[in-house]
Parts: sequence; C-alpha cells; structure tokens
Amino acid sequence: MRDSEYAIKYAYLYTVLIAIILLAPLFIYISFMKKIYDVKNEMELKDRAVSIVRVFDDYNSDEEYFEYPRFKTFTSGIYDIRQKSIFTLIKTSIKDFAYGYHTQDGIAYYVMPLPDGRYFDARYLVVQNSISYYEVYEKALLILISIFVLIFMLSLFFLNRFARPFKEVNKKLDNFIKDSIHEINTPLTTININVDLFLRNHEDNKYLKRIKASAKILSNIYQDMEYLIKYDKLKQEKIKIELKRFLEDRVEYFSQIALLKNIEIVSSLEDGIFIEIDQTQLQRLVDNNISNAIKYSHEQSSIEIKLELNQDQEILLSFRDFGVGIEDTKKIFDRYYRENKQTGGFGIGLNIVGQIAQSQNIKVTIDSKPKKGTTFTYKFPKTLTFIDN
Repeated sequence: MRDSEYAIKYAYLYTVLIAIILLAPLFIYISFMKKIYDVKNEMELKDRAVSIVRVFDDYNSDEEYFEYPRFKTFTSGIYDIRQKSIFTLIKTSIKDFAYGYHTQDGIAYYVMPLPDGRYFDARYLVVQNSISYYEVYEKALLILISIFVLIFMLSLFFLNRFARPFKEVNKKLDNFIKDSIHEINTPLTTININVDLFLRNHEDNKYLKRIKASAKILSNIYQDMEYLIKYDKLKQEKIKIELKRFLEDRVEYFSQIALLKNIEIVSSLEDGIFIEIDQTQLQRLVDNNISNAIKYSHEQSSIEIKLELNQDQEILLSFRDFGVGIEDTKKIFDRYYRENKQTGGFGIGLNIVGQIAQSQNIKVTIDSKPKKGTTFTYKFPKTLTFIDN
C-alpha cells in the first residue's frame, strides 16, 4: 500500500470512529433543538389564540355578522362543552382537548379553555399548524458533515506529518535496495555465464552444478525484489503465450534447483492453450510457485504441475507439493509473512503472486494439509484465454 493510500485509509477510519462517538451528543442536540422548536411553536400558537380572543372581545352583538379571523399558516376553531365544533377551519379531528400544547401526526395544536357562554357558547378554542423538524435535522446534518470533513482533513494532515520521517527512511531504504539489486545483478550474471562456459568444455561437475542452482535461487530472489520495487512503474505489455511451452521452459530452469533436494518435477500439460498476459507477471507467478514448492517440499519427494481446461473452457493451472503444508492459508499472501522461518526467504514471493492474481482477476484456490502438502490452483478468466483447436 502506498503512503498516500495508507494515510487516506486510516484518516477515513479515524474520522468514521469519531463520527460514531459523536452520534450520542448529536442525538442529544437534536432532541434539545426539537424541544426548543416545540416551545417556540407553542408560544406562536398561544399568541394566535390570544389574538382570536381579542377579536371575540371586540365583537359587538349588534353587528349583522361576525367575520371569523383567518391566518395563512394557522387554522383554528371553536368547540362546545361536548367537544363538538361550533365553527372550525381545522380539517383534522382533535383527539385531546386538555388545556395546553399537543402534537399528533405531523401537526401541533394549542387548546385554550373559554368562559362558559361568553363566546358563541364555545368552551374550547383550538389553534393548529403543521409542524416539521426539517430545519433541526438539516442543521444537525450540516454540523455532522462539517465535523466529519474537519476531522478527516486534520487526521490526514497529522498522519502525513507523523509519517514524514518514516517516508524518508523508506525512501532511503528503497534507494539502497535498488542500488544493491543493481550491484547483485552483475556478479550473478558473471557467475552464470562462466559456469555455463566451463560446463560446455569440461565434464559434469556436481559442485559447479550446485553453484549454478544456487545462482538461480539468488536470481529468482533478485527478480522478485526488482519486480516489487518497479511493479507500479512497469508498463504491462500483454502478449500471446503458449502455456505448455512456457511452463516447460520454467520447469527446465528449476530442475537443477530441485535436484539439490532430489526432488522430481512431474508435469501434465495440455497442448494448444494460449494466454494473453504480461510475460513478466506470468513468470513471477509461475517461478514463485515452483520455487516455493521446492523450498517447502521434503527431500526425495515430487512436485506436480498440471495444466488443463475445465468444463467451462477455463484454464486451470495447479502446483502440488508433498511438503510441510500451510497452517494459515489466509495470511499466505501477506507481505513478509513466513510460517517457517528456518527455510529462509523474505516472504515476498507469494505476496507478488497475490498482487498479480488480483490485478488479472485470476481466482486462487489453496488446498493444504499440514505435514502432507499443498496445492495452489489458479483459474484464469476467459478474457485472457485462447484455445487452439
């Protein structure tokens, strides 16, 4: 994971955690603001009720008719002692005529008792309006978003600040590894060339063969390190590759390494199967599986490599060993993870394989039994597959 992705990921997680913690006080804030809103609305309804009573008081019974007061945002009505309407503009039924402020089904109403027989034989005056907490929720959401953005920006800023020394150390380490890899490549190439030249002109020498095999092991580690450093900068060039021939070449390459432990590599490869993929990625996937199979196999055992098509014409490539097995298959693709540190290695080979499988949508299945062996099976998507009929 890149440093920027790491900072964004943990800034987001930290922000979500803080937001969850703030939900409790935010809920209290919303409840408090709703109560304030209800108090304010109650005062407005009460004022309207008082203004209506004043109109009643100003009415002269000698006048020909009485014009009932109307409002744009409020409705009202007068009811007798049996709670039957005498005159009302309210369209909903009033359930509770107890004195004071009430809310029901998105409306609010205020009930004011009237003196008996004074205002058109009315006993109750009810003033009503619709109630909505939209503004309360809108403000709460705005506050939450503002806090979320502020915490996220601050978290990102401080994470980047705290990570700066580690970035500098990692940068120096990367530069050191790059320089080291470059320096390692030259003597490795020299060793391989000179061993090959010597073996051409002289009889087989078991010691030189061991040197050659060890140089190949170092070369595989070198290629993993180089890929790990440059993979995000490498331009993928997909080409059509015949898998059987490619696998045979890689088996031949690792045969000398396998002989160091008297391991036999047995291949069962179908003809006419082609795949369109970057050759470097395919080589890292295959090489690391064969290398690991040799590394974790018992001496004088065998490794089985199988290439076939399933019923859906999908490519299945499997590597089976009869070695120590894997106890935790979920962690096997984690970088630097090693179950058995006595066998050596850096724990980056299968991490590279996992990255390649994920980038190419290759499904990986691991069947492993401790002390009995492991089978890695790779199912390639049809988009990469070509069959020669």
